[in-house]
Amino acid sequence: MVVSDAWLIEPSGPLSGEVEVRGSKNAVTKHMVAAILGDRPSTIANVPEVGDVDITARILTAIGAGVERSGSSITVTPPREVQSAVPLSFSGLNRIPVLLLGPLLHLTGEAFVPRVGGDSIGSRPVDFHVEVLRSLGAEVEVTDDGIEARCKRLTGARITLPYPSVGATESALLSAALAEGKSVIRNAATEPEVLELALFLQRMGAQIELQPDRRIQIEGVRQLRGARTRLAGDRNEAFSYLVAGLLTGGRVRVVGCQQDRLVTAITTLMRMGASVEVDDVGMTASAPHGLRAAAVQTDVHPGFMTDWQTPLMVLFTQAEGMSVLHETVYEDRFVYVPALQKMGGEIELFSTCLGGSACRFHDTSYVHSAVVRGVSRLHGAEVEIPDVRAGFSSVIAAAAAQGPSVLRGVHHLERGYHRPADQLRSLGLDLKTT
Repeated sequence: MVVSDAWLIEPSGPLSGEVEVRGSKNAVTKHMVAAILGDRPSTIANVPEVGDVDITARILTAIGAGVERSGSSITVTPPREVQSAVPLSFSGLNRIPVLLLGPLLHLTGEAFVPRVGGDSIGSRPVDFHVEVLRSLGAEVEVTDDGIEARCKRLTGARITLPYPSVGATESALLSAALAEGKSVIRNAATEPEVLELALFLQRMGAQIELQPDRRIQIEGVRQLRGARTRLAGDRNEAFSYLVAGLLTGGRVRVVGCQQDRLVTAITTLMRMGASVEVDDVGMTASAPHGLRAAAVQTDVHPGFMTDWQTPLMVLFTQAEGMSVLHETVYEDRFVYVPALQKMGGEIELFSTCLGGSACRFHDTSYVHSAVVRGVSRLHGAEVEIPDVRAGFSSVIAAAAAQGPSVLRGVHHLERGYHRPADQLRSLGLDLKTT
């Protein structure tokens, strides 16, 4: 995968055409981790070409697994001689190492993983992951370098998460699948990517039941087998490209992502005045009569996905009236807003809960609400991209702006989106890489 240093974007009118999205980066990397627990190779299809997949492949190779890519599929061969420690060289690159703790304990009885990384969008503490393992009987120590754990065999337990964290739920699934006895995860995340991982583990032989009220029950088994699966389309990419068309006055059709993964997002666009046409293959969005303001609050699934709020914020700048965005999932999600302000977006940020009920950041100093005035006249600028999701917001803002823009730090974008430059060019955007 070629990684660029910067993009030069010349606004070129409405973006129109068709984009096919592949599986989510957040799903494929977790499936790759699950695959090392099988007794034979597993194959994952519809895999995106993104940096996080490459990083995860290198991590798995370092602990002894085999990873082979063929077209849009990846085959992971479980390690014969397992290295129980993930090398320190992987510190801070992504959040996959912490998910390896449970699998490594199953394979070797001990584990070390370095400090996790990922986007700077707020606190995503490892505390939940650590407590999951301790509940299952592991001895865990957090050091300056990372996390050490040991256990002869994990045993089933009742796990209650303080918050329905996606990562902690995935850790619990990966750790409990081979644990001795029954485990129950209470207050579990139910995002499509979490359920997709649970289904993959079930194909591998795990005994998993989805219960009401955010409960997942796992009956540990002695062994898992290899399996094959095809990832569902990335719901964040799908929404991002729909917004790209709306923002520029165009019409983008997205294929490869089913309607049920975008229910809340589609309704939000409709409330803003967009026309969304959906069929069994894909969906198309347009706004021939313009867009109107809205108030949106992010939430855990099935609420409005926090990753959707970055393109939505840009769309708000082109909607008539005052829009409000209330972020309730991460406390520092607005790191991309200064770039939009630099490009002419009229956005004010607040530490109070606006546009919805009081959230867990109520009575804190975290800036987690935004008021956006539209229609703003966006103009080109030179901006630095701070993370994956922020990157796409800057790109589509540049596509709708007057004058050229230079976006630096686009490696973040290429870490999380499948061939974004090619996809955007196919929609008519004048984009040059440097």
